[in-house]
Amino acid sequence: MSAVTVIILVLYFVIDTFWIQKRPWLAECTPIYIQYFVKFFIIGVTVLVVAVPEGLPLAVTISLAYSVKKMMKDNNLVRHLDACETMGNATAICSDKTGTLTMNRMTVVQAYISEKHYKKIPEVQAIPDKTLSYLVTGISVNSAYTSKILPPEKEGGLPRHVGNKTECALLGFLLDLKRDYQEVRNEIPEEALYKVYTFNSVRKSMSTVLKNSDGSFRIFSKGASEIILSATGEPKVFRPRDRDDIVKTVIEPMASEGLRTICLAFRDFPAGEPEPEWDNENDIVTGLTCIAVVGIEDPVRPEVPDAIKKCQRAGITVRMVTGDNINTARAIALKCGILHPGEDFLCLEGKEFNRRIRNEKGEIEQERIDKIWPKLRVLARSSPTDKHTLVKGIIDSTVSEQRQVVAVTGDGTNDGPALKKADVGFAMGIAGTDVAKEASDIILTDDNFSSIVKAVMWGRNVYDSISKFLQFQLTVNVVAVIVAFTGACITQDSPLKAVQMLWVNLIMDTLASLALATEPPTESLLLRKPYGRNKPLISRTMMKNILGHAFYQLVVVFTLLFAGEKIFDIDSGRNAPLHAPPSEHYTIVFNTFVMMQLFNEINARKIHGERNVFEGIFNNAIFCTIVLGTFIVQIVIVQFGGKPFSCSELTVEHWLWSIFLGMGTLLWGQLISTIPTSHLKFLKEAGHGTQKEEIPEEELAEDVEEIDHAERELRRGQILWFRGLNRIQTQMDVVNAFQSGTSIQGALRRQPSIASQHHDIRVVNAFRSSLYEGLEKPESRSSIHNFMTHPEFRIEDSETHIPLIDDTDAEDDAPTKRNSSPLPPSPNKNNNAVNSGIHLTTDLSKSATSSSPGSPLHSLETSL
Repeated sequence: MSAVTVIILVLYFVIDTFWIQKRPWLAECTPIYIQYFVKFFIIGVTVLVVAVPEGLPLAVTISLAYSVKKMMKDNNLVRHLDACETMGNATAICSDKTGTLTMNRMTVVQAYISEKHYKKIPEVQAIPDKTLSYLVTGISVNSAYTSKILPPEKEGGLPRHVGNKTECALLGFLLDLKRDYQEVRNEIPEEALYKVYTFNSVRKSMSTVLKNSDGSFRIFSKGASEIILSATGEPKVFRPRDRDDIVKTVIEPMASEGLRTICLAFRDFPAGEPEPEWDNENDIVTGLTCIAVVGIEDPVRPEVPDAIKKCQRAGITVRMVTGDNINTARAIALKCGILHPGEDFLCLEGKEFNRRIRNEKGEIEQERIDKIWPKLRVLARSSPTDKHTLVKGIIDSTVSEQRQVVAVTGDGTNDGPALKKADVGFAMGIAGTDVAKEASDIILTDDNFSSIVKAVMWGRNVYDSISKFLQFQLTVNVVAVIVAFTGACITQDSPLKAVQMLWVNLIMDTLASLALATEPPTESLLLRKPYGRNKPLISRTMMKNILGHAFYQLVVVFTLLFAGEKIFDIDSGRNAPLHAPPSEHYTIVFNTFVMMQLFNEINARKIHGERNVFEGIFNNAIFCTIVLGTFIVQIVIVQFGGKPFSCSELTVEHWLWSIFLGMGTLLWGQLISTIPTSHLKFLKEAGHGTQKEEIPEEELAEDVEEIDHAERELRRGQILWFRGLNRIQTQMDVVNAFQSGTSIQGALRRQPSIASQHHDIRVVNAFRSSLYEGLEKPESRSSIHNFMTHPEFRIEDSETHIPLIDDTDAEDDAPTKRNSSPLPPSPNKNNNAVNSGIHLTTDLSKSATSSSPGSPLHSLETSL
């Protein structure tokens, strides 16, 4: 456009001067001609500067940066700037329960002790002394010694819970029974504990072994009620029928009231028997005697139901992903408003979820996930792997027209993959680990779900702020370019001079972006559905506003340009000589143009057809300051700018006319809002993202085969495992070769000797075989989910060796399990958390032949 303008101006001047007026080229007139050409070039550059919306990147940056700063006050610490805007288009939120939807202030409110169900904390006298002794000792020592209850900071306040909140609830239960856990800990310090099986998400239990003075041992266990109860099995103490009765009469009623149920149990190992093999946890934590089942209440945060209602009204589906009992999770979901009576929804346990989404080979199928996730609202007894599977399944789904935008909350180290995979990952600022925070996009400094809703508001506000700025700037661009181009072509001079255009450019770029990008969010943003990832940035309503206001401004400017001297009875500014002084005529055109932009800036605050453009205008001090400041500077430029700004002083009457014509844009805006957008069929949207059909087939094929970052990291870790284990075996072979008298050369050739079949070598070979089970199969490389099924994530291997509540299920599943043997002994007796889901094969024939010259393992080994 600018080049065309320069060419037209030069041709117009040459034809008019040398062809029509037939003037000869005089050498002394050459400097004047050059000045004309420089003037035309400046006009072309002016058109170029006005035509390019260079303020858009500035508006985006200001809007995001301003939102990030303000979100800090709403307890959202943004780590990645683009996460703000992404959150505005979120369609699904997968939230944790504890601490996010609930207060994470746990207290024991019900108990089942000595075959009695107490609806409130029982009196100490009602509990038998022996049972009470087991209860006090079990809770005191079978908890992290860092978990404790401290006095309140302020008088009349609540005691402070330090450490694990569930353990603090149990310690508080002892205090309610008038017993001091600290006395027991003083008698049995932490270093006196014989062995500790720490809690993990697979076993959902924790156990501690004490060695008595007479040489006997006693183990205390606590954990998920159904897991611990399934491990109780002494016939004289606890029959399967009793177990089922407790589940139906105690655990399920507690869970239906939203209580988390924890079972406490113990087991004695007599002194006369040989010492058990402590590393085989599955055999140790069985045959337990139940001490008590307690119901722990974690109240729902009072602001959460309203926040979830706002999310649902905004078109966002909230799902609860928790490790709690399914009845507890369902009760909490009802209290929060995630579930509604009479609604068609799904509540699944992690075990059932895996069974539904995997085929006969144990591989995850997207079609199976697509049948589940639209109705899924609660996923209970879930592991971090289940959360990652759910998130990836929703994101990869093609069931809905728009690709789902998923936000996830997480606090544990194992939540890292899910937080990374999600479009927006929220980590807990209080309860979250450093790994979770590093993997997240936003950190919730108060661990509160309502802060996520505020993040949605700010995200939508960022999108709207950018759209507001675009609507305003494109209106100015259209008018300024047409005025400069048309005026220059007709009158050989731009009605708006270069310096004036730069001032207009400053108004519509820097100042406007600052004014419109700092609009605070309102509750009305949550009344509409998410736009979607491919929604055009310029909607049809915005296009109507841009063209409508541009039409009004062009009519006013051209009327003043070609008839202004008659209307105001002043000298015409058209066809003025090269160095003529500033004209009053063109000053009125410039002043009226700026006034229209100022009032149109108020119109641009609303982009969805709202009528009241002044609503909440005084809530944005920056906007009011910029509009007022621009008006004051405009007065100074017009009245005192003189020749540098090509302005002449205006009278009060001229100022009033300029302001009146500028205010006309507000009235014109009301008229435009009256016209239904649906009737304007010719309007098109602009600024949409790349559609799938626009992407070449070659790129689509590449995308299908592309391996995501998480899968690449896992494969790299697998290879590193092999290298380390390979070196260990080489060193052991050399040592054993020396011990058995064989040559070093024979050892290096990996010839298996009698000494090489010791259990240490078997452990190494077992790890190698289990790792290569996944590497050797091509299908395992297609997806991170398939990789996770080798070896520990197979559906038949995901169950622990502790029998389940339903004994018949365990018996049915038994034939499908692989042959396994006890885990190898570990020299570390304390804090030995054994993952019972991983089984190491000790088949010597497999181990001995795993690296034979013709095997795939040998070739891969050689290449590495």
